[in-house]
Amino acid sequence: MTGHVHLVGAGPGAVDLLTLRAARLIEQADIILYDALVSDDILALGPQAKKVPVGKRGGRVSMDQALINRLLVASARRHRVVVRLKGGDPMLFGRAHEEIEACVQAGIPVSIVPGISAAFGAAASLSTSLTRRGLSRSVTFVTPTVARGATTSLAWAKAVAAADTSVIYMGRTDAGVIRDTLLDLGMAADLPVVLAEAVSRSEAFSIKGVLGDLPSLAGQVGEGPVLMMIGDVFAATETEVDLVPAMIKLQTAQTA
Repeated sequence: MTGHVHLVGAGPGAVDLLTLRAARLIEQADIILYDALVSDDILALGPQAKKVPVGKRGGRVSMDQALINRLLVASARRHRVVVRLKGGDPMLFGRAHEEIEACVQAGIPVSIVPGISAAFGAAASLSTSLTRRGLSRSVTFVTPTVARGATTSLAWAKAVAAADTSVIYMGRTDAGVIRDTLLDLGMAADLPVVLAEAVSRSEAFSIKGVLGDLPSLAGQVGEGPVLMMIGDVFAATETEVDLVPAMIKLQTAQTA
């Protein structure tokens, strides 16, 4: 028996941000291999499926990618519908190529179901266009994180410096290095920055500041997945933290 592997984007977290195709495959799956960032609400759509956690989180003990690849191949030899559920979109910082290659080499059919990346979920929740006319004609998605043993480079930082708007994935623990590297490349210390945590989830949180204060901002977010968003488009953005004083004033006025 040879099953079919589906690399499915789970989106930023909210179950109602799944695509219809993703939801249908989860409901049909015989086995689901899921990332750490996939919510329980999404997994609940597939009560019939065997669930196997294979998630990776920076700085924590996690499953080796080679083992995940082997699990995918082994699952497809035992089950008809194999869903590999990934946070966001499988093709953006999702190691999709390695898993596709493993399936192809094993002669297992594989298909991709795109999902809403966290960057787009964050832009929507902040009501801020990443390509606001007159301010931004270019957007870059980067990560300073490299695979274990890989050589680091400044390619990510140069891409940020060259773009009007940038979204940095998996960068919270390197906030100080990110700030210093970007300032060394000539970026302005007062450039607007927004940190968005747990996008689209009930525990979502965002905070705004400037590039020069990036390490301090990173220290104010929790343990959830965090995006660092940089650019002039965020100058007028209101975040949860910005809204607190206004809410207090409104509540005071209503009780007066």
